[in-house]
Amino acid sequence: MSAIADLVREELWTPVDPRATAMAAAIAAQYPGSARAVLFYGSCLRETQLDGLMLDFYLIVSDYGDAYPKHWMAVANRLIPPNVFPFQHDGLIAKYAVLSEADFDRLNGTETRNVSVWARFAQPSRLVWAVDDTAADRAVAAVSRAAPTLLAAAGRAEGEAVLDWWRRAFSLTYSVELRAERTSRAQSVVDADTERYLRFGDPAMAAIPADAESGSWARRRIEGKLLSIVRLAKASLTYAGGIDYLAWKINRHAGTQIEIKPWQRRWPLVAALTLVPRLMKSGAIR
Repeated sequence: MSAIADLVREELWTPVDPRATAMAAAIAAQYPGSARAVLFYGSCLRETQLDGLMLDFYLIVSDYGDAYPKHWMAVANRLIPPNVFPFQHDGLIAKYAVLSEADFDRLNGTETRNVSVWARFAQPSRLVWAVDDTAADRAVAAVSRAAPTLLAAAGRAEGEAVLDWWRRAFSLTYSVELRAERTSRAQSVVDADTERYLRFGDPAMAAIPADAESGSWARRRIEGKLLSIVRLAKASLTYAGGIDYLAWKINRHAGTQIEIKPWQRRWPLVAALTLVPRLMKSGAIR
């Protein structure tokens, strides 16, 4: 893993907008004694203008029991990871997902069919806060598992070019989750920085575990979409304004004009569970 880990470490420590770093520190400050690391990821990494955008972070904690004063929140995070929360700091808005160090490592690896973590961290991310060097090293080790897991899960077609392998792999992961983005999004992830994916290609291939299997993507799709709905339902309980965020995200990526009604804000769980099937039927999300 040393070659891929070296690349990941260099990428994770690439400087970002100081406001994103300040926001990460503010998120960590809400979890004294349990916050271990904060990672910044997503499309905002490529943006120079952050105002009006929703920044994405992962908060890594030592243990869910230490992170939450309410027991049910720890149980929810452990059973259906991650918990997701909105956040505002210095005029910017964000959401952050919470995972324990153990879950972050596991969910980046080949031992899970769930694509949501390793598909994201096979893409560029930044380590914008860490409590100490040990926490930083563990974050690097976990993220280093993501790209080999992604490529192993997709399997390489005979004669397939490296960039095409990456594109197909991301396309497969996008098909597993409920997505409002256009079908070209998976390809644009690679095309936005082809040099990066070429550079990561050989080290990621070399780090694929010998016992890794590509598995059944039909099964992943069924499980993934069901899990997305369960997470959405859970977010209606943990994420203040979650139903409005859902509408904003779909409108932004799918070009729809969804407007949330007052009753949907009062009953976000019912709203989410009734809205998703309608959006899937219309093709706004897939």
